[in-house]
Amino acid sequence: MTTKNFKIKADEFVDLVPQMGGCFATDKITVDGLRVGYMYREEPDEKMDSGWRFFSGTEDQEYVDDPNNTMIYNVNTIANYDRAIIPYLDLPFGTELERIENTDKFEIITE
Repeated sequence: MTTKNFKIKADEFVDLVPQMGGCFATDKITVDGLRVGYMYREEPDEKMDSGWRFFSGTEDQEYVDDPNNTMIYNVNTIANYDRAIIPYLDLPFGTELERIENTDKFEIITE
């Protein structure tokens, strides 16, 4: 396992959201420093899972399939990387959102 050089160091995090459990996020956000471009919330498998999954939107399937490119984080950690996600964190399971280009707003994706 390689050591990751995170864009934000542990001592730089501030409390932005109440404790809501863990989430998955890719290194495109936490290492490369890209903003969240796509996020969805699924039914969690475990009690401590918020159900949130965060992506920059630049990941291809090969990148996502590599477990070394994704980690579990506290949701507050990802909020520190991109505060634009905060207003959407209470949305229900099954929600899928995409960032509106060049804004801090997301729109719900409907099929």
